[in-house]
Amino acid sequence: MSQATHETTTAKPHQPHPHKEHEAPKKNSKGFVIALVVLVVVGGTFGFSKYVHGLHHQETDDAQIDASISPVIPRIAGYVTEVRVKDNQRVKKGDTLVVLDSRNELIQVTQMQAAVTAAESNQSVAEANTTASKSAIATYEANVATADAQIEAAKITLRRATQDYDRYANLIKDHSITQQQFEQAEAAKQSAERQLQVLMDQKNAAIRQSGAAAAQSNATARQVGVADATIQQRKADLENARLNLSYTVIIAPEDGLVSKVNVQPGQYLQAGQSLFSVVPDENPWVVGNFKETQLSKMRIGQKVSVHVDAFPGHEFEAKLTSFSPATGARFALLPPDNASGNFVRVVQRLPVKIDFAGSDPLVKDLRPGMNVDVDVHID
Repeated sequence: MSQATHETTTAKPHQPHPHKEHEAPKKNSKGFVIALVVLVVVGGTFGFSKYVHGLHHQETDDAQIDASISPVIPRIAGYVTEVRVKDNQRVKKGDTLVVLDSRNELIQVTQMQAAVTAAESNQSVAEANTTASKSAIATYEANVATADAQIEAAKITLRRATQDYDRYANLIKDHSITQQQFEQAEAAKQSAERQLQVLMDQKNAAIRQSGAAAAQSNATARQVGVADATIQQRKADLENARLNLSYTVIIAPEDGLVSKVNVQPGQYLQAGQSLFSVVPDENPWVVGNFKETQLSKMRIGQKVSVHVDAFPGHEFEAKLTSFSPATGARFALLPPDNASGNFVRVVQRLPVKIDFAGSDPLVKDLRPGMNVDVDVHID
């Protein structure tokens, strides 16, 4: 009896409680609703905060650190004899970076010095000739003056001799004088005439000699001018040779860090060939490329917050200083031409320069090309 009862009891199937089956779906749906409400609230709060933030800020992650980069370029061609810097080395302005073979330049300097000496010697000779010509002119002019005085005296002598001759000619007719006296008067007159003619010829010769000396003086003066111009040209050539000699030593243009040095001793360099660069220690700046639709409320002088990827969690203070005169596409090697082909309207970006403000010590550790995030406070 008890065994049958036990079998009957064990064979009876388990019946689930009807209230528990309805309670489980209710709990799951309630949790889903709560999660959805929380998600909507969080999303709405985040979206509203972003909307409010967008009313007062303009942001972009298309921005990089920029700085002045001075190229190291030889001004003359030559072979490298010595390289005195290494990659990433810090240098001071005026430090020697590369030395070129200077033997040709030294020879040119010596040649130009000799040319200057020769030109100065030629100038001295021309000046001496000019001085001699001027002295000759003075002598000939004195001779002309002497001849004039002698001619005046000869004229007086001729006038007296002529008067004596005329008087003796009247007296000879009356036989008041002898024939000998008349002949003496006639001879005196003829002698005075010849003397006057000789003096006139001497004066004319002195005038011609003075003119020739003046012409020679002018010629020597021109020679002096040519010699002086030659000296100036030779001195300019000498300065150019010395300048080329100084160019055999390539120095650092600014204080800063040297980039990768791609120069080896024995290498032949062309004038104007870019060797490497020196990044100066001057304060860097940020170039942010903002969409043209972001520029309506941006003004020079606005405060800017800069976050550099290399220094996560650190905020740099800066200010907006200038706008580019054209979009970045206009400065590209092949700018777009919207008048050819199919036109697709693309939002353009304008480079904006942003300078760091304050005295943040980490600014000196920034390097050109680093990525940054820029936040402009538009009000």
